[in-house]
Amino acid sequence: MVAAHTSHSASSGEWIACLDKRPLERSSEDVDIIFTRLKEVKAFEKFHPNLLQQICLCGYYENLEKGITLFRQGDIGSNWYAVLTGSLDVKVSDTSNHQDAVTICTLGIGTAFGESILDNTPRHATIVTREYSELLRIEQKDFKALWEVSSDLFAVYAEQGFNVLSVYDEIQVPSEKILRAGKILRNTILSRAPHMIRDRKYHLKTYRQCCVGTELVDWMMQQSTCVHSRSQAVGMWQVLLEEGVLNHVDQEHHFQDKYLFYRFLDDEREDAPLPSEEEKKECDEELQDTMLLLSQIGPDAHMRMILRKPPGQRSIDDLEIIYEELLHIKALSHLSTTVIFNQGEEGTSWYIILKGSVNVVIYGKGVVCTLHEGDDFGKLALVNDAPRAASIVLREDNCHFLRVDKEDFNRILRDVEANTVRLKEHDQDVLVLEKIPAGNRVSNQGSSQPQHKYIVMSGTPEKILEHFLETMRLEATLNEATDSVLNDFIMMHCVFMPNSQLCPALMAQYPFPSQGTEQEKMDYSLNNKRRVIRLVLQWAALYGDLLQEDEAAMAFLEEFYVSVSDDTRMIAALKEQLPELEKIVKQVTEEPKAPQKKHKVLLQLFNTSDDRAQKRQPIRGSDEVLFKVYCIDQTYTTIRVPVSSSVKEVISAVADKLGSGEGLIIVKMSSGGEKVVLKPHDVSVFTTLSVNGRLFACPRDQFDSLAPLPEQEGPSAGTVGTFELMSSKDLAHQMTIYDWELFNCVHELELIYHTFGRHNFKKTTANLDLFLRRFNEIQFWVVTEICLCSQLSKRVQLLKKYIKIAAHCKEYKNLNSFFAIIMGLSNVAVSRLTLTWEVSPSYSPDPSRNHRAYRLTVAKLDPPIIPFMPLLIKGKLVCYQNY
Repeated sequence: MVAAHTSHSASSGEWIACLDKRPLERSSEDVDIIFTRLKEVKAFEKFHPNLLQQICLCGYYENLEKGITLFRQGDIGSNWYAVLTGSLDVKVSDTSNHQDAVTICTLGIGTAFGESILDNTPRHATIVTREYSELLRIEQKDFKALWEVSSDLFAVYAEQGFNVLSVYDEIQVPSEKILRAGKILRNTILSRAPHMIRDRKYHLKTYRQCCVGTELVDWMMQQSTCVHSRSQAVGMWQVLLEEGVLNHVDQEHHFQDKYLFYRFLDDEREDAPLPSEEEKKECDEELQDTMLLLSQIGPDAHMRMILRKPPGQRSIDDLEIIYEELLHIKALSHLSTTVIFNQGEEGTSWYIILKGSVNVVIYGKGVVCTLHEGDDFGKLALVNDAPRAASIVLREDNCHFLRVDKEDFNRILRDVEANTVRLKEHDQDVLVLEKIPAGNRVSNQGSSQPQHKYIVMSGTPEKILEHFLETMRLEATLNEATDSVLNDFIMMHCVFMPNSQLCPALMAQYPFPSQGTEQEKMDYSLNNKRRVIRLVLQWAALYGDLLQEDEAAMAFLEEFYVSVSDDTRMIAALKEQLPELEKIVKQVTEEPKAPQKKHKVLLQLFNTSDDRAQKRQPIRGSDEVLFKVYCIDQTYTTIRVPVSSSVKEVISAVADKLGSGEGLIIVKMSSGGEKVVLKPHDVSVFTTLSVNGRLFACPRDQFDSLAPLPEQEGPSAGTVGTFELMSSKDLAHQMTIYDWELFNCVHELELIYHTFGRHNFKKTTANLDLFLRRFNEIQFWVVTEICLCSQLSKRVQLLKKYIKIAAHCKEYKNLNSFFAIIMGLSNVAVSRLTLTWEVSPSYSPDPSRNHRAYRLTVAKLDPPIIPFMPLLIKGKLVCYQNY
């Protein structure tokens, strides 16, 4: 509170002085002075004299500077306010943390707020002055008395434009139409799908007569053709939630398409009536009209729900909905966004995004996609000499682009085509090569090498292999570029040329011994053989033990070794490569024949050994796993299947144990109750479970009845007592050792299987899955320990310790654990602990989501490092898709 501005006139000071008196001390002359002044204020110019007279008797004057918080969200109110001059912002936070609050509207002159004092409900918003403001304040007891005798007068002036109810302090009284809509939907559900409304148990607590959000969305989409999408259905249910006809069991304000519990207003009572046959018939007749009504007002409710979210919680779909809505708001039509070019304009340049992002907007469709760093746009209009097919609008400030004008772009195209060689067979391109500079090179003999080389742009798998073998250099010391090309081909061939296709092709490229004595023919044959042998050696070295799971590859190696052995009798020059080939063939083909080495049996948590002195071994698809699969009654059966088993094979194993498998499905359930039905072709499903996830088997019609196990809730007590005795540096060191073992077991090919979908290769990514789960374990460990620590002083020490551990992990180049701890500290459950952060050292968590910043950080570290795998996978995805 601040003193009144000295610029007020004497008359202003006089009526303010009257308002500053206690009501019992105000004379009739004081009331007349206040009455005369309030009649001149816009907020009260239409008030009935009797109502205004009563306000003059009990009102107080308040004046506030800019930026003053009048009250906070969650406070119990004690006053009602009307705005005389100035304006105030209404801010809302879903987390009840004032730092997360977002402004949803502004209250100007003539508005009033604070009716929650009538029933002592908490304030639904935080009110902050936007500028210097003058308010009229009425205390709770006086306002209640005033409301009781003059509520009809308040209502009249509300209709005339005086906003006595603010956006969030509104007393919710559902309209008759919405009340009827809720009753029709409830009765129809009880008539057609009564199992949807029932008592539900979650985390050892029973919630009476509830529905699940996802089930309500599914049901609504089945009832009417006017419901086209899940987001539309969410908006329709949000209407009922806003009106209080449907309520979240924990009083959340947003309807969500998730495993959350909602209850109809009628079911709040203990003796909620069931619909009669006559009511069921009436509801069936009115259902479609009800759906049409909700579909018309649902979009506005959905928009309000999105705007009430803090900016950081809005999804890409939310932002697109807001953007589409803003485009049609007349008040914003005069505003301009930064547009690179508009749809229909002539194409003059091609752009590459160096920093930032842009939206691609098409008339009638809105935002169709978003382009980020490294993407390009604008070349279609240049290539086709046509108008721009879309508008490009900046999505953020400070965007940087590389621009190539049309003339230069066309020259580049001409140069590219001039440097392109196309090999055709039957009028089809089978190989496309591009000439690029190779740099000046000098061979060991001192002769100058060509300054250009050709790289493969596209082609059939067989022609790519043929070209690669023809151009392979056989010098003892190969340049780095050649090694890189060879490794790229060996690494990536599984995407476009699997082993079943590569092995016969390699045998076809390995020529039979040439007959005759012509030296050229002998040299050609020898060089071809040496190239194929070299490729096979590197291929087998990269795949290693993985070849043991591929019968076709093992058969090829044995056949190839026999062919090379036979050739060495006639071609002595091949003998130098035979010992290395023999070693690899024996290693791959003979080891699996030992029964004790054929496969191992893993426990549910995939620990390969309890003996930490023994080096961790990679998990292979042929290894077997003992795993618990739970039933709907929360009993379980233990199955033993290979790690790479498909869901179909898991169902078969469960059916053998249960005695029947008819109609069984496998469901992956998280600790939060989210359920995913796995597809029959999904493989290696055991390793993809979340930290507290479980697999369930049940008939499809019992899917809705599945509930998480009590054990999935996680710990209820922290280990701060033991944890604080440990050295931060020792903990970071041991974490790094463990992470390195997990990372060292991940084969490069698992990144490819993960990127392109392991079901496409029918291969497991168990080692990569374990490494990714390790990241989540550390992140949740940080959140759990901090949130379970009830003492503020202990929690502050715990926070400091995690920061130290993260710093030591970075010293050890363990970026995986470093980022896991940082993201744990950035979790909303931890970041909203205001008191803890206030007494902790200044610290700003930075997960480094920018890929470029991450790459620069990694470039500064000398290998070996343990990378932040989520970003590494994203980088691989981009590289592999461009291959």
